[in-house]
Amino acid sequence: MAKVLLENVYKIFPGNVVAVDNANLEIQDQEFVVLVGPSGCGKSTTLRMIAGLEEITKGTIYIDGRKINDVPPKNRDIAMVFQNYALYPHMSVYKNMAFGLKLRRYPKSEIESRVMEAAEILGIRELLERKPKELSGGQRQRVAVGRAIVRKPKAFLFDEPLSNLDAKMRVQMRTEISKLHTRLNSTMIYVTHDQVEAMTMGDRIVVMKDGFILQVAPPLELYDHPANQFVAGFIGSPPMNFFEGRIEQKPGGLHFNEDTFSVRIEDRHGQSLKNHIGKELTFGIRPEDIADVLYLSNADPEHQFKAKVEVIEPMGSEVYLYLNTGKSSFIARVDIHAKAQVNQELTMVLNMKKAHFFDRETGDAIV
Repeated sequence: MAKVLLENVYKIFPGNVVAVDNANLEIQDQEFVVLVGPSGCGKSTTLRMIAGLEEITKGTIYIDGRKINDVPPKNRDIAMVFQNYALYPHMSVYKNMAFGLKLRRYPKSEIESRVMEAAEILGIRELLERKPKELSGGQRQRVAVGRAIVRKPKAFLFDEPLSNLDAKMRVQMRTEISKLHTRLNSTMIYVTHDQVEAMTMGDRIVVMKDGFILQVAPPLELYDHPANQFVAGFIGSPPMNFFEGRIEQKPGGLHFNEDTFSVRIEDRHGQSLKNHIGKELTFGIRPEDIADVLYLSNADPEHQFKAKVEVIEPMGSEVYLYLNTGKSSFIARVDIHAKAQVNQELTMVLNMKKAHFFDRETGDAIV
């Protein structure tokens, strides 16, 4: 297994298109790191540079302490699993998994041992004689992962491997890949645009946008302490709500004024916001931190405001309420027993202990 290190890495395509901009990232041995971001953010390009499938424009990449900028992909001792399974249709599952080892002239007994071990880990021993066309999408993905496992590489690279699967199979496969990481104690770098996959699988998450790495942190730290407004809005489902307004000093303390409502800011945030009095900024709060006052005892009156229900989405164990203050739209995640109706005006209460504030110009988190 191996540590992977990126130092000041750039990828610039013809026409001066910067796909990856000064990426610095240290991935520890046996760590599971997820690169996440919207399409075009540079996450797959970063992975492909680590794999050697894209040439590095500037910077240095190390695997296990070895500089690999000019090392061919086959000599980097990594294994990559792609979005499309890339299986040979005329070969059996066994031969697909064994093919790479056969090319490297491994002894027949060693090939059989490794293939059977991988098949056992992935639960596909009964599929070894089948052809890819006889397999489901999830089974094909297991075979693709098995082909990587038999290599026993220093690092596994996954490029959106679950994108072609249905929702139920994606949940199952991401659990299987997480279990696989625990069992193999291997370094894994995983690319996805799905923040739910990132949150549930990664030891740490790398959030990218427009070629830049915006924040690197464990899932809960990323969720609770986003570095900027983009990270706050990208991580979480439903996403964080944002309200535009300003900070005002009132007799009871600092308030956030959105124009249609004004709520008192907790003293714990006051020190960070005292230099922003009178300034426009963005207030963020997650849907689960907004409640209907009817279902919350001892709600602080200074944290309450009115909003009209526009859409109701029952989700089984909870309900998403889409509301509007007259100026801002937002989502509240409430208990399934809430009896709201469309066009009804509700009094909502905010958990201001979980409030976030962002600079209007830079998007950086203030608190």
